[in-house]
Amino acid sequence: MADAATARRTARARSWWGWGWADEHPDDAECAALGALLPGTLPRPLPVPQVADLRIARPAVEPPRSLAHLVTADPEARAAHAMGKAYRDVVRALRGRPARMPDLVAWPAKDQDVADLLDWAGDRGVAVIPYGGGSSVTGGVEYRGDAHRAVVSLDLTAMDRVLEVDTDSRAARIQAGVLGPALENQLRPHGLTLRHFPQSFEFSTLGGWLATRAGGHYATVHTHIDDFVQSLRLVTPAGAGTSWQVPASGAGPSPDRLFLGSEGTLGVITEAWMRLQDRPHHKASASVRFADFAAALRGVRAIAQSGLSPANCRLLDPGEAALSGAARDGSSLLVLGFESAAVPVDGALAQALDLARAHGGTPSSGSGGRGDEAVGAWRSAFLRMPYLRDGLARMGAVVETFETAATWKRLPTLIDAVREEVGAAAREATGHPAAVNCRLTHVYPDGAAPYFTVLAGGRPGDEVAVWDHLKDVATEVLHRHHATITHHHAVGRDHRLGYDRQRPEPFALALRAAKAALDPHGILNPGVLVD
Repeated sequence: MADAATARRTARARSWWGWGWADEHPDDAECAALGALLPGTLPRPLPVPQVADLRIARPAVEPPRSLAHLVTADPEARAAHAMGKAYRDVVRALRGRPARMPDLVAWPAKDQDVADLLDWAGDRGVAVIPYGGGSSVTGGVEYRGDAHRAVVSLDLTAMDRVLEVDTDSRAARIQAGVLGPALENQLRPHGLTLRHFPQSFEFSTLGGWLATRAGGHYATVHTHIDDFVQSLRLVTPAGAGTSWQVPASGAGPSPDRLFLGSEGTLGVITEAWMRLQDRPHHKASASVRFADFAAALRGVRAIAQSGLSPANCRLLDPGEAALSGAARDGSSLLVLGFESAAVPVDGALAQALDLARAHGGTPSSGSGGRGDEAVGAWRSAFLRMPYLRDGLARMGAVVETFETAATWKRLPTLIDAVREEVGAAAREATGHPAAVNCRLTHVYPDGAAPYFTVLAGGRPGDEVAVWDHLKDVATEVLHRHHATITHHHAVGRDHRLGYDRQRPEPFALALRAAKAALDPHGILNPGVLVD
């Protein structure tokens, strides 16, 4: 397995401390230019952290000879698996204070490997953290505490194949460790696609999407990975099992629903039957400007309740529109898109644009094609933004996001409260003005998912404490407005308080019982969802 770790380093390098590809990160000059946009940032960027500068203790445990070929204690692999990619993770790495390193990283190649690793870990009291692409932004892949003698990061990415394709049913049996691009490349020869594109698409796995109930690019209808699941296979310390592959069922509580969103705390998802689609051939997109954000909300609600079901229906407030470069005139911007494998979609787009006009929206000239400059600017900024966040973090700035969902009735008041209260808390904590921008990422007939970006000059050296405080303030606002603690980023450890307050107590009792039955030694992702 040491050879596997070496092979990973010789390919295009992922950043061990920040988002995405190491060669895509802003250089020092770009970081300084970004920092100059905010008061209170550092005079020069923090240096890019090096694994060689970390104090990495010897592993507290050694695997048996029968598992040694699956496991490495390589320092770079351990550092890369210590945390996810949230702002607080990036800052801790920049400050030389990453989370507790896993003692070992394991790359199972088949179900039996997973079962054997779990058996060994259970016998030895070793915590096991299931790991997909490592793109968690909620503390979902790090170990916190000291209740276990050692920690193993269980990386599923060696299990990365599409095993079977059922073209009649438009479905495929897929191993959970496959990354987004590799999954689509294997489906392409069949003319099929899963078409689930979260922002982390390049750097996240099918199993990670399933375990976190990830949201994809569809703004309506198929908003979550849940919508594509036919069947799951799991390996747990209590045994393995597979649900039936059926199009629908009314046979009692769904086993898939128990494990979707379980974040590796009940078992390890190793494969799934997923519903696929024909690749779209008809696409049309447009942007619409609104002078008034409240009117834009009403226009988006009308589109969401119309039954037109756009694939993309993202509303950017003026701050978010300016940040993305899509609109800098103080307008709110609606990005609309339709797609289909079978029928033209220009008519559906035209109807949606009529609804937007009825609520004061002004479509861009030439709307209805693919060349809308605002749409292109938003798309480019959407993919580039995590890298820029890391550049700002190197300048000591506070820049992070959180998301939620609420009913249309509650939404306007919720958005105003988040902007006001989180913004005030950021100003008080840092001594500098703060921007709290909002966009709607997903819309439903009964509500929408607002996604907030917080941007402020930092308090150098205390960035993590500042962000934790702002997260606490945001959690209180969401709870008071009955807005979910997360729409699509999972609970992890960072959202645990909000999740505990949101779920009904009888369900918490059932979840604890399931945890005790499936993971009797309490080794699987301790501290996530339940104790």
